[in-house]
Amino acid sequence: MSRKINHYLIIDGYNIINAWEELKNLARTDLEHAREKLINDVIEYAEFTGKKAIVVFDAYNVKGFREKIEQRKYITVVYTKEHQTADSYIEKYITSLSKYDDVKVATNDYAEQQIVLGKGASRISSRELKLDLDHARNKMREQNSSSTKKIQRNWLEERLDKETLSKLENIRRMR
Repeated sequence: MSRKINHYLIIDGYNIINAWEELKNLARTDLEHAREKLINDVIEYAEFTGKKAIVVFDAYNVKGFREKIEQRKYITVVYTKEHQTADSYIEKYITSLSKYDDVKVATNDYAEQQIVLGKGASRISSRELKLDLDHARNKMREQNSSSTKKIQRNWLEERLDKETLSKLENIRRMR
């Protein structure tokens, strides 16, 4: 009996935002926009790769905040409850998965990376995540451009001999 292996990418959202210069600069003026940019990049990646992606943002210091889980196109976005870190949510989530699942956690937090490894998942740094997302985006562009190149016009005049074309042209003009 073979098991279906699920592929997961779990992302410590604020850790990645603070690690990527573009998002960190954006977050200084508009944190919501930085979150949405990260989420949209991950949606695009998950759609292309087929991985189940979970982006976790912690609401550790938000008074009275209750856990909120949003199902978005191809991904899940989690906002943890008050007093819960993204790290603790990720650790608990990994524990709930099958030991046969392929689980990668994107974070630059060294302590979290060690815990993730101890739970049987693998870790990728924010830099590796950026490279993976960029690589997937480039592959999508290649596929899109090659599929548009394959669409060629199929003109009748390119397939008929000159005599037949001439006869058809004469018929057209007689109308």
